[in-house]
Amino acid sequence: MKRALLPLLVVAGLAFPATAQGPIGTVERGTYTCELPGDAGGRVGIPQPDREFTIISASRYSSPQGKGTYLRRGDTLLLSSGPRQGESYAVVGTGFLRQLEDGKPGRLRCIRSGR
Repeated sequence: MKRALLPLLVVAGLAFPATAQGPIGTVERGTYTCELPGDAGGRVGIPQPDREFTIISASRYSSPQGKGTYLRRGDTLLLSSGPRQGESYAVVGTGFLRQLEDGKPGRLRCIRSGR
């Protein structure tokens, strides 16, 4: 019996990258406006309208590129289908995300700006 379960456990462990482990959850619904950091001599943030998206339900998102599904595991949000499939974000706080680059929070930040 244990031998039969071992291959299943190995495959299940490979289904999600190490950065996407943790309990399954949801992200607060609403529009997430994204920006890159500005500089001291100019704007605080540089808007990135093509990167924004809206969480429309417990597992679906909409973006300027189209619609898809997402999965939240622990503090990681993964866009799991649709035109932005494979993008992932660190859930920093309620309504605050940072796009992951090589498994680490990158420069792009997305803030929940409305319902």
